Amino acid sequence: MMSAFFLPLLRSLFVPVLSCLCLSVNAAPSQAMTVYGEAAKYPANFQHFDYVNPNAPKGGSLSRTSMEIGQFTYLSPYIDQGTGVAQVDQWVNSPLAFRSLDEPYTVYGLIAQKMERDPDGLWVRFFLNPKARFADDTPITAQDVAFTYDTLMTKGSLSYRMLYGEVKDRVIEGPLQIRFDFKNNQNRTLALDLASMHILPEHWWKTRDFAAGGGYEPPLGSGPYVVSHVDAGRSVSFERNKNWWAKDLPVSKGLYNFDRLKVMFYSDIDVAREMLKAGAFDYNREFSATGFSIGYASPVLSDGRLQKGVFAKEKPSAGQGFTFNLQNPFFQDRRVREALSLLWDFEWTNKQMMRNFYVRAQSYFPKSEMSATALPDARELEILEPLRGQIPDEVFTQVYQAPKTDGSGYIRDKQLQALALLKEAGWTPKNNLLVNAKGEPLRFTFLDSPSGFDRMVLPWKRTLAQIGITMDIRKVDSAQYINRTNARDYDMMVGQFPRNGQPIVSPGRELYDMFGSRSATQAGASNNMVLRNPAVDSLIDGLVQATSRDEMVHYTRALDRVLLWNYYMIPHYYSVGTPTVYLNRFGQPAKEAKFDEGLDTWWEVSKTPLTNAAFGQASAQSEGH
Repeated sequence: MMSAFFLPLLRSLFVPVLSCLCLSVNAAPSQAMTVYGEAAKYPANFQHFDYVNPNAPKGGSLSRTSMEIGQFTYLSPYIDQGTGVAQVDQWVNSPLAFRSLDEPYTVYGLIAQKMERDPDGLWVRFFLNPKARFADDTPITAQDVAFTYDTLMTKGSLSYRMLYGEVKDRVIEGPLQIRFDFKNNQNRTLALDLASMHILPEHWWKTRDFAAGGGYEPPLGSGPYVVSHVDAGRSVSFERNKNWWAKDLPVSKGLYNFDRLKVMFYSDIDVAREMLKAGAFDYNREFSATGFSIGYASPVLSDGRLQKGVFAKEKPSAGQGFTFNLQNPFFQDRRVREALSLLWDFEWTNKQMMRNFYVRAQSYFPKSEMSATALPDARELEILEPLRGQIPDEVFTQVYQAPKTDGSGYIRDKQLQALALLKEAGWTPKNNLLVNAKGEPLRFTFLDSPSGFDRMVLPWKRTLAQIGITMDIRKVDSAQYINRTNARDYDMMVGQFPRNGQPIVSPGRELYDMFGSRSATQAGASNNMVLRNPAVDSLIDGLVQATSRDEMVHYTRALDRVLLWNYYMIPHYYSVGTPTVYLNRFGQPAKEAKFDEGLDTWWEVSKTPLTNAAFGQASAQSEGH
């Protein structure tokens, strides 16, 4: 049950005063970069990542549903106006460096054969691989890198301007060499964020309308796949580029094993489930607990031809919850927000609607070391103390715990607590409604997306009504939802942090986009709370300027506490991993990628789905091939 719009970039982490010490490791050109200059997991002569099968057979096909609900409006995933196709970034356009899937944030050279970072943290230099080519065999040059950066910053999603905002200049030093100069050394991850940039061909895009998404024309890229067919709004097919220049690099070994890939867009997830059971496609990332638990019951599931799995159990989750639009005067009182938080009965919802599949989130950074799950230690208190008086007192002495019920559906005690808070805030009963001193009823609208939270919200609506609060539910189509979200035209909605629902393993500058004052009303920003809080800005500043991962973690926990105790969001839940359902015809590496589902590491074992009994033999034959 997640809305996603485009693939905003969310690579992250930090840098200042001790940068000479930390970055000296990376002063010379290297094939890898880490956030704080610590040694990368994989040495310079590594042959492949641990989470791949380097001998995986090539060939066959895989088709999957998109992460988005509804139709795509163009192929480009780089702009904000509509819905693009995320896999164009993943499969068609190669990055300067590849981010490994079993480290918090480390990149290894791809288009960039080597990378060099200033010991003082004021620039990064990329040396391009002379073998790097676009799919039309045109060499990739420093000019293409400069064009990509310039285009993303002037015509791309707001997320790029937030991500690369501290770049002062980009300097082409030679046909295969480019340097990015920084305004300061306060952004530890900026060099890695630039290295993660997927490079576009200037000679192709200069005659197309990038700002409008480029339409449905298959774009030219430099990645392992090319777009082979587009069914406008419905599906996109990809074909493996067998002449891909990077296919034998260590960062590519064991990846991209299918000859053909297809991404299918469905407006109705129930229809998608039935189509998967019928074998119309191969793989679905499931966002509904009920759908995952019982939605696939069928003979093909019973005999093993259809498989259910929960992958990436160590992967952190993205923050998600009912977010308050702080522009609404009613929601500017923390007591009102706390009262409404008391009245959503997660335990009953989880039991009745989600088969107890989920765990209640107690953080904006669930399942990660950044979660504030214990009292602040001495270092956190040092960070928080200068903000005393600007942040809730509970931050210093209590661990936030979301309200808990017995799951019976009877929460009279929570309603009484909420009424007491609302009375303190000036709300009193009148004609079965709660009104303020002006006689205005406590009424607000929940904006719902096509992916549908109405089933979860309706019981909450009844609970609110019982004590005189009116919540209207407004469900709109995808286009309206995007437009109203960008315009902050709602009272409450489901917010995800980051907006695309991908968890942050190493938070950094993208937090300005989610919680910073400057992004409060910017279209395309993830700050759907319209949050403007100088204390939050200060904590993000400190986090971005951290000189070690330990320091970053302390700042993030401090930020987590401040956000939680301000009740800006009613936290939702997370699953123990990524629920997926797929046809039983694929091989998977023995070791799972820690921070990703690793679909690009799979390979075809059989043309048709196999029963459990037949799969083992076919898999052994496939690996022996």
